Amino acid sequence: MCAVPAVPDHHHRNVQGGGARAAVFGISDGLVSNVALVLGMAGAHASAHTIRLAGVAGLIGGAFSMAAGEYVSMRAQTELMERELDVERVALNDEPDLERNELAAIYRERGLEPQLAEELAAKMMRNPEIALETHAREELGIDPNQLGNPVQAAVSSFVTFALGAFIPLLPWLLASGTPALVGSLVLTAVASLAVGTALAVFTGRNRVWSACRQLLISGMAAGVTFLIGHLIGGIA
Repeated sequence: MCAVPAVPDHHHRNVQGGGARAAVFGISDGLVSNVALVLGMAGAHASAHTIRLAGVAGLIGGAFSMAAGEYVSMRAQTELMERELDVERVALNDEPDLERNELAAIYRERGLEPQLAEELAAKMMRNPEIALETHAREELGIDPNQLGNPVQAAVSSFVTFALGAFIPLLPWLLASGTPALVGSLVLTAVASLAVGTALAVFTGRNRVWSACRQLLISGMAAGVTFLIGHLIGGIA
């Protein structure tokens, strides 16, 4: 008896909806932008009350801005893909022979024998839904069942940006002066390493490099804005 070939057991993450991508960018952007804002104000020797107010405003305004941007961009992208699918659906209905030949030509370009390409294209064309999905994948490079979820991306972006922005702000809600400044730096550094590591787990890249890269980005943002705030605050 012939042994049945083993089926590889591996799992691919669903990254088409947009929520995971928005979450990763959201928490990173929130962390970097608000630590820059908070440290810039601290460098200008602003009062703890002013720093708190600026941090809260940056958190709320940034979260709404990120959510709106994600929703609008993904909504536009989804509508564009839906329009292209409608065009393809009409073409499949009005000119099925032309579409079959087009699909066969694609298969031939990918190395299939002409006869096999014709047979495969004919089979794909028998079912309208399969035909649409096949043409969408082969011609447009999209999956009709995975056009993205603008609402999911917007909510994910809002929540994660707010979470990231809250981290450097937290010490200023509990203290002021040097303790708050040091606490903000420490929490931001730890959070940056955690975000970088989480991103590496998600993408499969090197964890140390990803964590250090995120720490460097946050550190540069904090350092530059602190220096600018200090210079401007000294002039004022």
